[in-house]
Amino acid sequence: MNAHIEMTEEEVLKVKIEVLRREHRDLDHAIAALEDTGRADQLALRRFKKQKLALKDQIQRIEDRLYPDIIA
Repeated sequence: MNAHIEMTEEEVLKVKIEVLRREHRDLDHAIAALEDTGRADQLALRRFKKQKLALKDQIQRIEDRLYPDIIA
């Protein structure tokens, strides 16, 4: 039997945020590990940091869609 599960747009966005946060944390750990070696590849570090920033921006855009600022 195939179970067909429908998710609302909000649920999909919340799952996407969790995936992006996990990727962000993973990059954080990768950056820390590279820096801890004492002979970190500066190009790789820059790329990881750039990816991390892009993920943060994506998370922020999705959060803005989920929780818009409503000025009364």
